[in-house]
Amino acid sequence: MPILILCLLGALGATGGVPQETPPRAREAFARAIDLDARGNSAAALPLLWEAAGLAPRDADVQIRLGEALERIGALDAAVDAYRAALAARPVFVKASNNLILALVKAGKADEAVSRARALADAAPEDADRAFTLGLAQSDGDVDGAIESFHRVLALAPRHVLARYNLALVLYHADRLDAAIVELQRALALEPRPEAYYTLGVVYWHQGDIDRAASALRAAVAAQPDYVDAHVTLGAVLKARRDWTGAAGALRRAIALGPALPAAHYTLGQVLQAKGDERAARGEFEEADRLRLLAQQSQEAAVWTAAGTQKLDSGDPLLALDCFRRATKAFDAYAPAHYQMGRALDRLGQREAARAAFAKAQRLNPALEPPGASR
Repeated sequence: MPILILCLLGALGATGGVPQETPPRAREAFARAIDLDARGNSAAALPLLWEAAGLAPRDADVQIRLGEALERIGALDAAVDAYRAALAARPVFVKASNNLILALVKAGKADEAVSRARALADAAPEDADRAFTLGLAQSDGDVDGAIESFHRVLALAPRHVLARYNLALVLYHADRLDAAIVELQRALALEPRPEAYYTLGVVYWHQGDIDRAASALRAAVAAQPDYVDAHVTLGAVLKARRDWTGAAGALRRAIALGPALPAAHYTLGQVLQAKGDERAARGEFEEADRLRLLAQQSQEAAVWTAAGTQKLDSGDPLLALDCFRRATKAFDAYAPAHYQMGRALDRLGQREAARAAFAKAQRLNPALEPPGASR
């Protein structure tokens, strides 16, 4: 069962500035990566985070930001390694510890995740946040244990909304739908969070209560107008109710917010087909197929690039280069792979080839300047 909401532990997990012992080039790359990420250019930020982490392997703040970026692209093993490095550099780093536990769950290493989380919870049995992290770690494979942990959190902190919400998620995925609804309603009574309305709508939909599902999903998008998943699901629910106009409106809103949504295009195609507009439906089906293939290719390229970067940082540029070439073969438009290929070629003394790789990376993403270009 996927973990859908994480605990934010505030100042205990906050990162500070880059330590002074971090090399100047690493500080420069890290600062630029943060700026690019803030501007929404995560594809350009990632190679700079890789570079900063390679130059400053014991900088906990660089490593945790790298781990979070890798987790977003699905390179989970590499993310786990980055979180481990952050903890090795700063053993008392709550955010890195929590991120590592939850990344281990996503990477299919739940036993280690639960073991780590349980040790932390046992060391401070009155700490509600540690019990909450244990519940999250257990949610994927130990339903009863997760329920017990979330109940423990609520006994310690009755107004812990995220514990109530995640308890509802566990109950939902265990097919205890009525109990899940009760917990979601209690969570909403404490705080009307859009994700709780969304999950309530999904549960009602699975029960076959289309009207209540639509109402809850509308509440989710009213609370958070840019909630893409809620718009997509609302479109699917309205399609089930044969409200073609309402469904098409919700799905088009989702696509406007996040164009790379195969499911939204496919469901819109079904709606248009039901309305008798075969030509428009066919266009949506084709776009869904295109986006699905693009996502697969991009994911494969990202994983190969992450693997290559690990090889590069461990001192094997030749093997790294092979990984980067595999990445570009999977998806030639993946700019970070070309940038990292440039770094590998540069290490191998192939200056002209390196310049060509950096130039291609920058053509694909203008923010990806060759190393040293901005100095």
